[in-house]
Amino acid sequence: MEFTLVAPLVLLLCVAIVQVALAVHVRATLTSAAAEGARAAALAGADPAAGVRRTEFLLADTLTEGVVREVDVRADRVGTLSVVVVRITGTLPLVGLLGPKALTVEGRAVREGWA
Repeated sequence: MEFTLVAPLVLLLCVAIVQVALAVHVRATLTSAAAEGARAAALAGADPAAGVRRTEFLLADTLTEGVVREVDVRADRVGTLSVVVVRITGTLPLVGLLGPKALTVEGRAVREGWA
């Protein structure tokens, strides 16, 4: 009798833990790839396409297809510094129907100049 009452709650708790772990993993992977892509695009003589290529290369082996929707690279200014921003928009693979469905992360790197 007790098992029948407690089992659904334990199962719900396990599914929630798996969902949170999956969301944290996807977010960390996207953030790391965005930062690495920004570093690649910020190198002296590099173009923005280098950042997109590096980001997509890193994500190709780590996440399943369909998670990443868009990779965008743009130049920005922070004070007097010129920076490169890589923005990744993706979807969270959800176990249940609750929670956010979209995720956007950014990686930034200071653009190198010719000295």
